[in-house]
Amino acid sequence: MVDQHQMKTLLRRIIHIDMDAFYASVEQRDQPHLKGLPVVVGGNRNRGVVAAASYEARKFGIRSAMPMVTAHRKCPNLVVVKPRIDVYRAVSSQIRAIFEYYTPDIQPLALDEAYLDVTHYWRQWGSATEIAQQIRACIYNETGLTASAGISYNKFLAKLASDHHKPNGIYVIPPSQGVAFVEKLLIEQFHGIGRVTAQKMRDLGIYTGLDLRQQTQAFLVHHFGKAGLYFYEIARAEDHRPVEANRLRKSLGTEATFDQDLISWERTLQTIEPIANKLWVAYENSSFLARTVTLKVKYIDFQIMTRSRSFEHTIQERTILNETIIDLLKTLFPYRKPVRLLGVTLSKLEGNRNQNDESLDLFSFGTIKNTN
Repeated sequence: MVDQHQMKTLLRRIIHIDMDAFYASVEQRDQPHLKGLPVVVGGNRNRGVVAAASYEARKFGIRSAMPMVTAHRKCPNLVVVKPRIDVYRAVSSQIRAIFEYYTPDIQPLALDEAYLDVTHYWRQWGSATEIAQQIRACIYNETGLTASAGISYNKFLAKLASDHHKPNGIYVIPPSQGVAFVEKLLIEQFHGIGRVTAQKMRDLGIYTGLDLRQQTQAFLVHHFGKAGLYFYEIARAEDHRPVEANRLRKSLGTEATFDQDLISWERTLQTIEPIANKLWVAYENSSFLARTVTLKVKYIDFQIMTRSRSFEHTIQERTILNETIIDLLKTLFPYRKPVRLLGVTLSKLEGNRNQNDESLDLFSFGTIKNTN
């Protein structure tokens, strides 16, 4: 029997909009000679990673986050374009304005995708599907870019639906079809189940959504901890998470991959300075104040190490950021192996920047947390 809470969930209308190969599509739009070619947006050939791949490039097995050297090996004729983040942000703002015409309940996930809750607004347009169709048409008319849309009664299914007819497609999963849709999926197709977790599930004999649904909640919690509760629900096509409109940003960070691996302390100091500069400028221009600094180090073999320091009071002085970064670097130096990437993130963000926060003391309140 469906309880009142479940009924409210089933009556929701959630749209997931996902731009098709967003960064690469913007570059092909602005540089027509790139249309039809295998294009990736990313860093240099030897050290960078793929930020986005056109559908022509994806035919060669190229995906986001792939090392650029691997992408070139898969496609020797690959066309590499440097990212233009300011342009992508401007286009994203255009798209956001289109969303706001239909609903104020918008949860951006990135520059190129968002959830829209149209539960209280769909009637004036006829249906949630009609809204999604109009949004896709408006996006194309105003930007020249295509978007895919998924419509369902929860976020999990809406996101799955937007992938179902990509690119430039639309798909609806109504309440009557949610469970049947999920049970046919392979485990690796589930959003929220990564490569390692998928392998662990296969080792347990779980290969499909149906296999997952046949497991007890106790079994899943035993093997996957708190995530087991989430897996238990999505196997039944249930997801009660709301669309979180106007969500506060949780972190602010920047990183850089180097042409040559870092080994020496002197070169480390030279390379970390522009990273810190870029982060501080973004931080000053934001409306947030942070309490935690996290250092990210990626070694030549792609192993990642992080070190973080948290403070009782928010960080309002550049010297505190600089000194904290240096202190965290010292905990990892001398490096156990050459370093290919450094990054710094500010988190535990809160507003607003106009509030005074007294007695900032680097040494009185700092504690280092190690994460391997």
